[in-house]
Amino acid sequence: MHPTPSSPPGPLPTTERPPPTPESDFDALYVSTVPGLTQQAYVLTGSRSLAFESAEQAFHRAWEHWPEVAHDPDPAGWVRARAHEYALSPWHRLRPGLSRAHPSPADPVTRALLTLPPWQRRTLLLCDGLDLSVEEAAAETQATTYATTRRLRNARAALSRQVPDDASGSPREALRTRVKDASVATLAQPWSVRAASERRARAVARAVFGATAILIALVTATSALSSAPGGTMDDSRPPRQVTTTAGE
Repeated sequence: MHPTPSSPPGPLPTTERPPPTPESDFDALYVSTVPGLTQQAYVLTGSRSLAFESAEQAFHRAWEHWPEVAHDPDPAGWVRARAHEYALSPWHRLRPGLSRAHPSPADPVTRALLTLPPWQRRTLLLCDGLDLSVEEAAAETQATTYATTRRLRNARAALSRQVPDDASGSPREALRTRVKDASVATLAQPWSVRAASERRARAVARAVFGATAILIALVTATSALSSAPGGTMDDSRPPRQVTTTAGE
């Protein structure tokens, strides 16, 4: 009896990946970019707490505007621009104790960078730290190419005066290394950022709804008082006539 030939093995079953969702796309962007954003914000501010806050606030805004971010040609650049804007916002100077909460950075490049004006600081970070072109940095900072070139030239000159070249390399190389030296040890999880953003959106919606309801109630009450009997003086009635007799 001859053995029955076995049929050739068929293709192995493949496990199909689930289709991407807004949540999964957001989480992927967060995981890949938030360490670098936090480090960049620290280089811009010298404050670790403000660096974490800047990156988290940028992703809060990204989730609130996710359809716009998802269809942006450069989602990472969209979030980076918001993180840098938040980090360099002038209103942070009004927050008591923020500048005293953290010592001066030990890194000489970061310390020298903090002495530059904010726009020079940001331009130098984009061009020398992240290798963006002058045109790309101008578009991200909403400035002209001429202004960006001038800021970059002045920032490089100031940085070179404070941190001269040494055996470890130029200040530009040190800045590039400093920006890429990122850690994810204490960063929030992406799902918690999404949840916090949704809670904030609901709180804002409730506040707007409450303010609108109060305004409607005030308008209604004012209208009711003005239309009530005796609520307003009727100036159309003729004045009362007073008559007198002779001899009074």
